[in-house]
Amino acid sequence: MGNLEVDLGFITLKNPIIPASGTFGYGEEFSDFFDLNILGAFILKGIYKEKRDGNTPPRIYETPSGILNSIGLAGPGTDELKKIIKRVTKKTDTPIIVNVCGESDEEYLEVAESFDIMDEVSLLELNISCPNIREGGACPAQNERHTYRLVKLIKDNVKKPVIVKLSPNVSDISSIALSAQEAGADAISLVNTFLGLAVDLENRKPVFDNVFAGLSGPAIKPLALRLVWEVSSSVSIPVIGIGGISSGKDVLEFILAGASAVQTGTINMIEPGASIRIINEIIELMKQLKIDSISDIRGRLEI
Repeated sequence: MGNLEVDLGFITLKNPIIPASGTFGYGEEFSDFFDLNILGAFILKGIYKEKRDGNTPPRIYETPSGILNSIGLAGPGTDELKKIIKRVTKKTDTPIIVNVCGESDEEYLEVAESFDIMDEVSLLELNISCPNIREGGACPAQNERHTYRLVKLIKDNVKKPVIVKLSPNVSDISSIALSAQEAGADAISLVNTFLGLAVDLENRKPVFDNVFAGLSGPAIKPLALRLVWEVSSSVSIPVIGIGGISSGKDVLEFILAGASAVQTGTINMIEPGASIRIINEIIELMKQLKIDSISDIRGRLEI
């Protein structure tokens, strides 16, 4: 069997499969479908300091090759999540990543510090696609200076490695990634969902109260691949690819484009046991293509 191990520099994962935030609950919801220990790591649903109910229904809308979601980052708050994490770690040794959100830079920091002191948490993922109320609802990831300021604030005050999750809804994602790297980010994860619109033709209005929603699934894979290649060619820190990944072939394509690891998203909601299948497909494809190690093909796309 080929070597699926992934060395990110600050942590080594047994394989590159990491279920993405918002698509895997808090891990325990999937423990009935497979052993969580097969995963490289997994990311918990995004968390704010206080409990959030999220957006009003409808929250999910199917498209021909994906879904639009307007969940609104519902969550139990930091105190309750700490209890959940302690419960989950009794079932698995797989690294747990907390997805940190905030409505202000100060809240981002407070949430990050809350989990930085937990031994049960391996890494932090800074979700700078969250709107910031001090910036008029704009996402930090849409501005180089805000990205730098926020990432530096977090890195100056926490000890755990920080992955910075970027938004694709910008004109120059590489400049944002470089700002995050300059501020001290340990890795970049991309991409978050693309903004889309669903229309209720009968009632002549948007499907979602928030008008726009986040598009994910197979539809965004080619777009995500391009951005992963672009960013991994620009930064010197690891890139974790996200976007429409649903097979072992998809994973190897992202690795070839420059990703060090990947996050699976929408497929987890369609096929809860997808991680087992994808890992087995990677193993089989590596045999067929005579790839000895995942690291042998990383970033080897010939342009």
